[in-house]
Amino acid sequence: MQVYIGIDWSKNKHDVCFLNQQGAILTSFTIPDTPIGFAAFAEHRAKLGVAPEDCLLGIETHRLLFMDYLLSHHYSSVYVIPPSISSDSRGRFGPSRANTDQSDAHLLADMVRTDRARLHPWQPDSPLTQEIAARVSLERCLTRSIIQFTNRLRQTLWRYYPNASEVFSSLDTLIALDFICAYPTPSAAAHLSFEEFQHFAKAHRYPNPKKLPACFSRLQDLQPEPSQAVLQAYAGEAIRLAELLKHMIQAHTETQKEIQALFRQHPDAPIFDSLPGAGEKLAPALLSSFGDNRQRYPTPEALQAVAGTCPVTRQSGKKKNVHFRRACDHEFRTIVQQWARCSLDYSVWANTYFHQVWPHCRSTSHAYRCLGNRWLAIAWKLWQDRVPYDEAYHLRQHALRVKPK
Repeated sequence: MQVYIGIDWSKNKHDVCFLNQQGAILTSFTIPDTPIGFAAFAEHRAKLGVAPEDCLLGIETHRLLFMDYLLSHHYSSVYVIPPSISSDSRGRFGPSRANTDQSDAHLLADMVRTDRARLHPWQPDSPLTQEIAARVSLERCLTRSIIQFTNRLRQTLWRYYPNASEVFSSLDTLIALDFICAYPTPSAAAHLSFEEFQHFAKAHRYPNPKKLPACFSRLQDLQPEPSQAVLQAYAGEAIRLAELLKHMIQAHTETQKEIQALFRQHPDAPIFDSLPGAGEKLAPALLSSFGDNRQRYPTPEALQAVAGTCPVTRQSGKKKNVHFRRACDHEFRTIVQQWARCSLDYSVWANTYFHQVWPHCRSTSHAYRCLGNRWLAIAWKLWQDRVPYDEAYHLRQHALRVKPK
């Protein structure tokens, strides 16, 4: 016999509900997120005389140790149901839409029982793809942190030592950070000669010696003299921020190298590497967002909805409203919009399309989403057929479609 299981997860515990084929509750319980809890789950299943292969499970995320346990113990029919869908379905048990953790587990089990035709069993990505996805997520997190801490450091320097923020072309470089650590106050750099400055730059492998006079000139520009209290308050913070940024930048560089090494090993790398404007950063990010399982996105529309590049249409009678899609993978949408923006310099078709739609869009970001939406449809087809992108072929096919009859 088949049973339908709903799992309402949380950080420390999971609420579980078992239903039979008629929708009656067989058992419901709560387990801790520990090996003891996982064993208790298996014990409840065994008491019902049901094999793992006969269990159909609904859960709201795949990023759980419990999910790893299920997939490694032959629970082959696990359905990941987005929280927005389960939340909108609460009215099936009553108009009040009241809920508890146990009622949500019951709801997920019932959705698997009645709506299974619209769902797809979760298939985990290959270990290589999972590793790329983890590194890409880390790289993007480090990028955001570097920007945040660099802005904080710049504000700190502006308060007591503005020249130090402009010595080199960018504040988020190792040589600029090393300079702040070596000369953290205006007085520390006051007696620095140009020869000593050159020696410092050479020791840190500065790539443009011809620009050193201009760098040194910016350091020597007149600046307001900070009070001793301000100097004491902010100099230590600048050194600490510079040290933190140095570690983050080094970690970011190492992570990027690891991503490239992993990406080159992936069989789908030629597909995403061929996409115009994807480059070394966005190609692995797109690959990790698509994943390995071609059945996960059976249509381009399914992929576009997850990425949030297509709007939501609500129509009833004569009323029709088109809204910005909020329920989506926001990180995926950011990646696609960045790719759309970068593709303008590498694809004639993308540049032409963007300038056609831009006058009709509410913002430049909206225009990038429109272009990204078209790119996703193209990338989905390439991904399904396992072939790289060919701009010349794309332009020929496009010309045939728009050719007047």
